[in-house]
Amino acid sequence: MEAEGLGWLLVPLHQLVSWVAAGAMVFGGVVPYIPQYRDIRRTQNADGFSTHVCLVLLVANILRILFWFGRHFESPLLWQSIVMILTMLLMLKLCTEVRVANELNIKRRSFADFDPHHFWHWSSFADYVQCVLAFTGVAGYVTYLSIDSALFVETLGFLAVLTEAMLGVPQLYRNYRHRSTEGMSLKMVLMWTSGDTFKTAYFLLNGAPLQFSVCGLLQVMVDLAILGQAYAFAHHPQKPAAHAVHPASAKAL
Repeated sequence: MEAEGLGWLLVPLHQLVSWVAAGAMVFGGVVPYIPQYRDIRRTQNADGFSTHVCLVLLVANILRILFWFGRHFESPLLWQSIVMILTMLLMLKLCTEVRVANELNIKRRSFADFDPHHFWHWSSFADYVQCVLAFTGVAGYVTYLSIDSALFVETLGFLAVLTEAMLGVPQLYRNYRHRSTEGMSLKMVLMWTSGDTFKTAYFLLNGAPLQFSVCGLLQVMVDLAILGQAYAFAHHPQKPAAHAVHPASAKAL
């Protein structure tokens, strides 16, 4: 009787923990962008956030959704991609509006110009939407034609998670090149590390495809390397460089 009573308690408790973990998986990746979004709205200055972060995350999550059609994985991971795409579009909309409002006598640039020199630096949010739709259409069509190829599907999944895993590398390189982490938020990097660690543990415990686990571990290593830079440069500061220091960009969990 006692065992049955504990069973009635443990089953809903386990289900509750699963729901909480799934919710954290779906929405945890967008949490760091909430203060960034609010800061941009408050200051009307988007210089501290690189819209190329949005580009990388949009590509990564679109590829992940296409990978799902070839090999179904955990539903929370699918919903995470959908929520992240919507979040990056909101960030792009705000950044574009703020940047255009602050630019005077600037020539209008659009996606339809197909000018590689001004790629992802257009004057209207609609141009970014057109680019995203064009990429989704082409990638979706290629996926539709190759969906029966196991090699293509596995490669698609690997490219999706590898793209996201490499998001911290530009920050790592910048710190190394300037021998400084000035302008980088240590609190933000700690949020990256905790989020990536949770995500990787989720992959491993829930039997996610191997690509997810490998790239999750790579992401954690990049985060730890950046934290190592922050420690090393704080204890061995370099002389200020002659050039201006650019603010650090944000990253997905």
